[in-house]
This record gives sequence, C-alpha cells and structure tokens, in this order.
Amino acid sequence: MSQAATAGAAPRVTDAPVRSRRINRALLRPLLMVGGILVVAVASGAYWLTGGRYVSIDDSYVRAAKETIATDVSGIVASVPVHEGQRVKKGDVLLRLDPRQFQIAVNGAKANLGRIASDVDAMKVDYRRMLREVEVKQAQVQADQAEFDRFANLVKSGGITRSDYDNARFKLAADQQSVLALKTTADVQLAKLSGNPDIDVHLMPDYLQAQARLDEAERELADTVIYAPFDGIVTEVDTVQPGMYLAASTAAFGIVSTVDVWVEANPKETELTWVKVGDPVTVTVDTYPGREWKAEVASIAPNSGSEFSVLPAQNTSGNWVKVVQRIPVRIRVDRKPGDPELRAGMSVEAEIDTGHSRTLGDLF
Repeated sequence: MSQAATAGAAPRVTDAPVRSRRINRALLRPLLMVGGILVVAVASGAYWLTGGRYVSIDDSYVRAAKETIATDVSGIVASVPVHEGQRVKKGDVLLRLDPRQFQIAVNGAKANLGRIASDVDAMKVDYRRMLREVEVKQAQVQADQAEFDRFANLVKSGGITRSDYDNARFKLAADQQSVLALKTTADVQLAKLSGNPDIDVHLMPDYLQAQARLDEAERELADTVIYAPFDGIVTEVDTVQPGMYLAASTAAFGIVSTVDVWVEANPKETELTWVKVGDPVTVTVDTYPGREWKAEVASIAPNSGSEFSVLPAQNTSGNWVKVVQRIPVRIRVDRKPGDPELRAGMSVEAEIDTGHSRTLGDLF
C-alpha cells in the first residue's frame, strides 16, 4: 500500500520543475521582446545622437595641376630632351624648335632698328641744313631789297632803265618766295622730328615701332624653347619627334604636377550642412589599402557640378524631376616624405569630421 502510494506520487514530484521552466519561459519571452526593443531604441538613439558629425564621401578622386605643352610659334622640332614618365623640375627644357628662321627675323629687326636710328640722325642734320639755307636765302632777300630800293630811286631820275627796275623787283619777289618754301620744307622736317629738333631717337614713333618688332622677334625666338612650368612628370612625350613640324598652339605633350596635388570630393548637397573650410579629413586611397592621409577641407565650390556643364538641367521644363546635386569640395592632403605616390585620377574615400553633435532638440 505504501509502495503503491509512493509509486503514484512520483509523477507529481517530477512535474514541478517542468512547470517552473514553463513559467520562466513565459516570463522571459516578453522580457526579451521588450528588452530587445529597448536595446534597439537605445542603440538607434545613441547612433543618431553621435551621427551627423562625420561625412563619408566615396565619390572622390585625386587631382593634380596639369598642363598641355604647346608653343605659340610654328617650327620644326629640333630636339626633345625628356622621355616618357621623366620627373622634371621647374625650368627644365622640355622641347626645342629649330631657331634659325627666328634668328634671321631677329637679325632683320635689329638691322631695321639701326637703319631707323640712322635715318633719325640724318633728319636732324638735314633740318639744321635747311635752317642754314633759310638764313642764306634771307640774306639774299635783304640784298635784293636794298638793290630794289636803290633802283626805285634811280628809275625816277632815269639812271636805270625800267627793265632793270622790273628785274630787281621780280628777283626780290622770287627770293622771298624761296624763303617761304625753304621754311615750309624745314617745318615739314621738324614735324617728322615730332616738333623737337633735339629729340631722343628712342622716343621717335618709327623707332618705337621698330623696337616693338624686334621685341616680338626676340620673343618668338625665346619661345622656340619650352621650359617646365612646374615640378612634375611628363607624359605622352612620344607623340613629338625631332624633325616633325609643330604648328603654333598644337598640343605637344603633357606634364602633371607632383607638388600641386589635392583631392576633389563630390558629396551630395544634403551632406554639406555642417561642412566648412578647415574641417579635418581622413583620406584613404583604393590603391593603398590600409594607408591613411590627414587632410583638411581647403574650399567648397560656390556651385554644383552641373552648373558649368555643356547641357545644364532645364528646371523650368514641364518634365522636371528633382535630383540631389553634388557640390565639389577641394581637400588639401598633408603629404610627407616617403608617402606613396598620389597620381591624378586615383579613387579616394574621404571622411570629413565636421565636429557637429546632435541634440534631442534637433528632433523637435
């Protein structure tokens, strides 16, 4: 009897832990659900409060100052003393044209300048000669006047004939006109000397014009040699070979700066709310994974990238669709000796630290 009772009571003893576990599970489930929601809410709130400070931009690229080498004179390429990929310093010779035709032009301009200087000196001497002729002719006029006056008295008394008197009168009138003609010729010569018989030849218009032609010829001669405008690396050099004719303003080859290098980021306009010039930036380049550069925001463009496009968006059309614009941002990279080479066109990821912190007041 006691054994049967004991056997019948055994299941009740083993059911108690099961019911306890069920009760614990029933209580744990809502706790986990509520707790999970709270954790997500707290995490989301913390993420939102700490978010907005950093702006990550993957639409960024390395940019560098670059220039297409060309001349403003036409000529035969004499030599190209650089090769593809060569590093050059500012002032290094990149290309030379055959200078012979330009040297000939310079020599001709110098000869013309010397001729004009000689002509001006000759004009000065000639003007002084004309003045002497005027003085001589004026003396002759005075002698003619005296003779005419004497003949005028004699003709009344019959001391000379009327014919001699008329000849003296005509001679006086002719010499007076000669004086006027000589003075006019001297005035013309003086006008050619700009009204100053002692003018400096370097101030004469013809001399200045000849000097300008000489300066232009010397400039063209100097432009037959192309120098590196800045430190950089030359590229596409093989497109120019000695002996080929290079027309003026024709692109020869390019040079890319190794000094003036920056990062151009194109964030969305909605990401620029708190970005300002001087904000610190962390830059990573896809070519060098794991390598970071310190940088800062150098400038923010006053326009979107589409403002200067060939076909800007026509927002006044009937089928207008709002598109988030991108504003170019220039980032100055702090490069140190030994850093990997940053080449124009490399893909970059930039993270700007705006220093802005959100508050709960921003929600309302």
